[in-house]
Amino acid sequence: MLERLKSSLESCPIVRRGDYNYFIHPITDGVPLLDPCLLREVACAMVSVMDLRDVDKIVTAEAMGIHIGTALSLVTDIPLNIIRKRQYSLPGEVAVHQSTGYSSGQLYLNGIEKGDRVVIIDDVISTGGTLKAVIAALESAGAEIEDICVVIRRGNPSLDRPFTTLVTIDVDEHGVHVTDSCR
Repeated sequence: MLERLKSSLESCPIVRRGDYNYFIHPITDGVPLLDPCLLREVACAMVSVMDLRDVDKIVTAEAMGIHIGTALSLVTDIPLNIIRKRQYSLPGEVAVHQSTGYSSGQLYLNGIEKGDRVVIIDDVISTGGTLKAVIAALESAGAEIEDICVVIRRGNPSLDRPFTTLVTIDVDEHGVHVTDSCR
């Protein structure tokens, strides 16, 4: 399983940014082209590895979780909540300061009520910075985090709680190497 995802990762371009080998992939960057069959494969794999019983909302951060969250929402009929880069100043809005290995910024959580049962999904985890901030924001809003699933894991990040990844990769100047998958 996940043959499309693995194959597309192993053939994706690599760009060197300083000392960092950055992989460019449709799931993580939206380019060069996001094949609906690949997105469907990812969404179906998430359904098979996550506990979605009694979940009220799927939560993801803007921007690269949106397409994955949309596909998962369409497959499960669970509403999608997007943590946005723009402040709306709605009642109950929670500011989320995220810091990763290559950027930092502010995100804003809206539409989560105390007691909401949520799953968090994301495209890639390498440092865990964004997901740690999302977890903290959801907890401060009173949400119950039922599960966390990330499409691609790079490195050995820790969230101090369990999470599932569909594939684990290493990246070097020669390309992406899939080292593990959930199936």
